Amino acid sequence: MPTEGSVLPIDINEEVKKSYMDYAMSVIIGRALPDVRDGLKPVQRRILYSMYDTGMTHDKPHKKSAVVVGNVLARYHPHGDSAVYDALVRMAQDFSCRYPLVDGHGNFGSIDGDAAAAMRYTEVRLAPISLQLLADIEQDTVDFIPNYDESQKEPSVLPSRFPNLLVNGSAGIAVGMATNIPPHNLSEVISGLVYLIDHPEAAIEDLMKHIPGPDFPSGGFILGRDGIKNAYTTGRGSVIMRGRAEIENGQGNRSRIAITELPYQVNKARLIEKIAELVREKRIEGVSDLRDESDREGMRIVIELRRDANPNVVLNRLYKHTRLQDTFGVIMIALVDGQPRLLNLKEVLDHYLQHQITVVRRRTQYQLRRAMERLHIVDGLVTALDHIDEVIKLIRSSQTEAEARQGLMENFDLSEKQAQAILDMRLRRLTGLERDKLLDEKKELEDRIRYLQELLSKEELLRGVVRKELLAVKKKFGDYRKTVITNREAEVSEEDIIPEEDVVVTLTRRGYIKRIPVATYRGQHRGGRGITALTTKDEDLVEHFFVASTHSFILFFTSRGKVYRVKIYEIPEGSRQAKGTALVNLIPLDGDELVTAVIPLREFSSDKYLFMATRQGIVKKGVLSDYDSVRKDGIIALGLRPNDELIGVRLTEGKCDITLVTRDGKAICFNEEDVRPMGRTATGVIGIRLDGDDQVVGMERFIDGQLLVVTEKGYGKRTDIKEYRLQKRGGKGIITLRVSDRNGYLVGVRVVNDNDEILLISSDDIIIRIPVKEIALQGRNTQGVRLMRFDEGDRVVAVAKVPPTSIDDVEKVD
Repeated sequence: MPTEGSVLPIDINEEVKKSYMDYAMSVIIGRALPDVRDGLKPVQRRILYSMYDTGMTHDKPHKKSAVVVGNVLARYHPHGDSAVYDALVRMAQDFSCRYPLVDGHGNFGSIDGDAAAAMRYTEVRLAPISLQLLADIEQDTVDFIPNYDESQKEPSVLPSRFPNLLVNGSAGIAVGMATNIPPHNLSEVISGLVYLIDHPEAAIEDLMKHIPGPDFPSGGFILGRDGIKNAYTTGRGSVIMRGRAEIENGQGNRSRIAITELPYQVNKARLIEKIAELVREKRIEGVSDLRDESDREGMRIVIELRRDANPNVVLNRLYKHTRLQDTFGVIMIALVDGQPRLLNLKEVLDHYLQHQITVVRRRTQYQLRRAMERLHIVDGLVTALDHIDEVIKLIRSSQTEAEARQGLMENFDLSEKQAQAILDMRLRRLTGLERDKLLDEKKELEDRIRYLQELLSKEELLRGVVRKELLAVKKKFGDYRKTVITNREAEVSEEDIIPEEDVVVTLTRRGYIKRIPVATYRGQHRGGRGITALTTKDEDLVEHFFVASTHSFILFFTSRGKVYRVKIYEIPEGSRQAKGTALVNLIPLDGDELVTAVIPLREFSSDKYLFMATRQGIVKKGVLSDYDSVRKDGIIALGLRPNDELIGVRLTEGKCDITLVTRDGKAICFNEEDVRPMGRTATGVIGIRLDGDDQVVGMERFIDGQLLVVTEKGYGKRTDIKEYRLQKRGGKGIITLRVSDRNGYLVGVRVVNDNDEILLISSDDIIIRIPVKEIALQGRNTQGVRLMRFDEGDRVVAVAKVPPTSIDDVEKVD
């Protein structure tokens, strides 16, 4: 044994570990986490019991909060007064608790984040619903434990006639863990409990039909049900909340946004400050005024918009950049038998039901005990009345009360309690009417005892009592849901905050792309007189141009058989004279990988097709919907054979005529129905059989007009499409131009009409512009005429159409 003043060697690691664990468990059990049975933390339980014990019920006048705080500190909770008062305040706030447990009088704070007045100014009493938490606490329904100095007793848990853990929720940060349980609707939770009583094997999905999700005191919306299902199934989940905002018509053909409900625990004043900050930074545009019109009638934040602002876009920006849309992270951790546990929905309800069955059983045992004690007394009184003369004579002959009591016990076979009750009986009880009352009471007690004994003998009867009492609470305190649960997904995409408008998209031969609002052209060229700046400087030229919505897609097909998808709003906006942005900044092109086709479209429908052709004469038809992918690094458009490359793609309806033209001057025309739809990664089938080192140089949809072909030495011609008969795919085709040493190999093909103009581009970046009607119209089996002259060693490398002369003539993507 160590003596006084001796030094004991202690391992510092073990001591720190033990001390920290003791501290951690103290915080977990004694402060931060609620009990699964009554949903209360110790300080909350002590506040409610102290108010109940001192008679501060809802039918009594309010009393100063300082009285409650003082009583709780003195009797049960020897900690700081601010911790007790903060807990008291929160239980009185209707924007924090779904069903406030304390009825507060005075300033208890606001949703703007204002603090409550000092405890000496505010007054409180128990809310009516709190009595349901404390009901029958005097009937030995729960255990009482010594308080901190063992001078008094306090309840270890409250009887809790409704599941407060779910109804009011709970939040707390302990050591190494935290809990965050959202509030729920009382009627729904009780309905779920009743269903569980009737169907003990019910699955969580069945319970969710009665308890669809949290119900926040601030109202608003919950977006989507996946987060709720995860929380109820695993104990953890993320619930997306959104405030209630409506678009209203204002004065002067303007719109305004009125916010009337906020997500749970969102500070209104800070939200308004955040909106104002975003407007100043121009991250939210179109706002002309912002004001708070909240009053006693309710919340109302008004955002006035400029006449040209799109209210839906502004609202979506608010959802994305402010806490008008927020997340509630559910962590359903509570104390079960004094240990913290992560619980799913059914486990929470099961533990609560077991607690209620225990409460009802203990109350029944208490009532049975009291009834039997009373019956014992009544039996003694009836015995006394049956022998009243002898009893009176015995009492009168006794010298002391003790002698009389002993005499009664010996002469009438009574217990001490019965004898004492007879001695305490008043003379008026000797009347015949009083005797009848005693006999009636005896019968009632005997019936009551039989009922209570039967109740204790059958578990299903106890569950029936719990069910009945739950329904009574639901009838008295149940109300309608405040928070609306929608099936809409919560994610606010970039598209939601981009105004939808028509833009002109241009892509140059050297890979520079930009978008320009159509209004830019219409505003500067009234009447659609012409399009300027669609061609660029530095000998570059526009190869693709079209009008589309900012919410449309562009598919970029590359020579390596890959396809990339980009939203048009992702293309940087440029001025009419701007060069544009390099395409490699939008899609991850490799080294010598080239964009060989651009397809603008509005949606990926299953009744349209992508028809593709490769350098080696392979064709493939794919269903458009198969290419609906958001992968940033692209997806495979088709499988390519060695040394092959994709040279063209067309969007079709499935019954179009297709023309393939080869370097050696061959052409084949066939209907695309000759090619069956294939999977995305399929290679395809033969479209045209090639001789020697011949290769396909172009693919066109076979429509009205003329087929323009151009050779590398600057020769070209037009041939009426009617001269090309339809064949079956896989043939060698027919002559479209006679290739010779004079004119050279064929390099380009376009379907044109008399009103078009074309651009010829040479390898030395020489560009010539030619009206189509000036190009000779010849038969198929001819060599063409000279279209362009250039220096020795130069040659034609590309053919492009000149953009239309009016913005109204540009191809529009529907």
